[in-house]
Amino acid sequence: MLYHFVYQFVQELSVFNVFRYITFRSFIGFLLSTLIAMVWGHFFIQFMKQKQFGQIVRSDGPQSHLKKAGTPTMGGIFIFGSVLLTLIFVGNYFSKPLWAVLFTGVSYFILGGIDDYLKVLRKDPTGVVPRAKLAWQFGTALLVCYFAYSTKIVSTELYVPFVKGSVMDLGIFFIPFGAFVIVGSSNAVNLTDGLDGLAIGPIITSASSLGLLAYVAGHKEIAGYLYIPYVEGAGELTVLCAAIIGAGVGFLWYNTYPAQIFMGDAGSLSLGGVLGATAVFTKNEFLFALIGGVFVIEAVSVILQVGSYKIRKKRIFKMAPIHHHFELLGWPEPKVIVRFWISSICLAILAIATLKLR
Repeated sequence: MLYHFVYQFVQELSVFNVFRYITFRSFIGFLLSTLIAMVWGHFFIQFMKQKQFGQIVRSDGPQSHLKKAGTPTMGGIFIFGSVLLTLIFVGNYFSKPLWAVLFTGVSYFILGGIDDYLKVLRKDPTGVVPRAKLAWQFGTALLVCYFAYSTKIVSTELYVPFVKGSVMDLGIFFIPFGAFVIVGSSNAVNLTDGLDGLAIGPIITSASSLGLLAYVAGHKEIAGYLYIPYVEGAGELTVLCAAIIGAGVGFLWYNTYPAQIFMGDAGSLSLGGVLGATAVFTKNEFLFALIGGVFVIEAVSVILQVGSYKIRKKRIFKMAPIHHHFELLGWPEPKVIVRFWISSICLAILAIATLKLR
């Protein structure tokens, strides 16, 4: 909103001209979001302690996690809240992709908040019924993808890494495909959020990569040079990603081992949804599987574990998601976290490198 107010005075005061640049607003967005998250986070943690809104730990999880019961949760409120407050100052709301991605995030944020609240209220880690949660997620994602399809914000063509141009036109099937990417991303991030700081690290690296890809996709000349589909208004998603990075850094200040607060579903579902929607609106659905490789591995480990037990009555891992498997192998929690961060950074760098391999 501030961007639109300031932009009126560009002709009178040239100093305001810097607000035209996505790079400048992204830099300011990062700093502002970090500051808001760190300040808000301090008071939010104290408030949650007073209200006794603590984490409900699964009894069938690693025994070492039982000591985490009662740690304040719902940290996603000040993460996503910091992002929204930042965008009031630096967001350009003429961008249709920004509106669509924000709608996804807000919807999933509400769902995650309800889920967290029910867990605390009932003292039960179940929260919202899984079928109802999936229905909400797919309903939101299908609506967003239909909006993209009907308004032609993005093409329905499918792009894969290492290949110049599209490989096929999905047509109307773009809608369920895009919805699957968004819902899959949201739930994969949710599954990853199981150790102190584990999920926020890959969220930061993923947002960094997608922010760069959004800038490229929204710049007609650069997109053409790199054989990347141009998406009008996609550059504004760079500002959103910068705000997520800043809020993530501010949250990590309190979430680093041993955590003072947990993200909760309000954070993991909304941030995962935003990352997935950003991948869809920048035409990087397949590349996102590499960028968010840690999330993919976590989700696949659960699918394999459940499938193996149902079919063979045997488990592949000691416990799923896979980060618990490494814990039960004897790895200290900080070692699991940092090694997953390292993996995420390497995958993000590899994904960006593919821009020149087309």
